Amino acid sequence: MENEFGQRYSHVLADTMALSELDSLTASDALKKGIKPKQVWEALCRAQDVPVDRWLGVDIEPKQS
Repeated sequence: MENEFGQRYSHVLADTMALSELDSLTASDALKKGIKPKQVWEALCRAQDVPVDRWLGVDIEPKQS
């Protein structure tokens, strides 16, 4: 999250943004409830309109299907 949103803003998002896709849980709460990190990350990316090619981070190239 820090690579995409920055050190400070990523923590604000994780703790305050309700993700409708995850029953309005925040990312932090969703992880505490046992929702898989990948599912939380992808829900957050969709909610923030992060382009799909950046979902895997800066150092991982997406697989071509």
